[in-house]
Amino acid sequence: MKMSVKEVADLVGISVRTLHYYDEIGLLTPEETTPSGYRLYSDDNLETLQQILFFKELGFPLKQIKEIISSPSFNRLEALQQHRKMLLEKRSRIDRMINTIDKTIQHMKGEIQMTNKEKFEGFDFSHNPYEQEARERWGDEAVDNMTAKINNLSTEEREAMSKTANAIYNKLAALRHGSPESEEAQAAIKEWYDFLNENFGHYSLEAFKGLGQMYVDDERFTETIDQFGDGLAKFMRDAMAIYADNDQN
Repeated sequence: MKMSVKEVADLVGISVRTLHYYDEIGLLTPEETTPSGYRLYSDDNLETLQQILFFKELGFPLKQIKEIISSPSFNRLEALQQHRKMLLEKRSRIDRMINTIDKTIQHMKGEIQMTNKEKFEGFDFSHNPYEQEARERWGDEAVDNMTAKINNLSTEEREAMSKTANAIYNKLAALRHGSPESEEAQAAIKEWYDFLNENFGHYSLEAFKGLGQMYVDDERFTETIDQFGDGLAKFMRDAMAIYADNDQN
């Protein structure tokens, strides 16, 4: 029995607008559209939607998902097996990070002592879920150079990079209730600009400003950054835009 767009939205827990958008971009076309314009989804449509949401959960952009599932060589069973493998890896990393958080809480309470290495267990810079977007925005060469540089880092160097990034995030989070134009905010955002250029290749001011907008436009970025403080992604977006505009003037 075919389902209406509202029935599918209620079943899956996504918005009707999302389903309309998937149809508009050719990612998920309902099996039937009635003369009155109502979209009707089949069981096969639902299986395709499940695949789309698995890919989305793993950080794939919609453009790439469309290319994958539209390919003649696409095999649904193989994709599910790969999804399972990737999700198990993700769960393992999250479990390690939760364990690190629990130990950090105990450390702060004085119940245990943590080594510097233990403080960064679970963080992984070897996989970048935003790589496809980066390739589309800044080209393959820049991303390949950045990836090669990260892969050549030792464990200690990656830990140091993570520690530096977290310190800058925390500094900005402490300033987020003030003005992004303030001297303190601009000094901190310059640290972020310098950090990105030192570790991930050259960022032009225009690219830096665009990255800040991406922090707000892409919910994955927003969710990650706002872990350091609600509203931090928007504050960084504004501070990055101000920094870029002032340096170009």
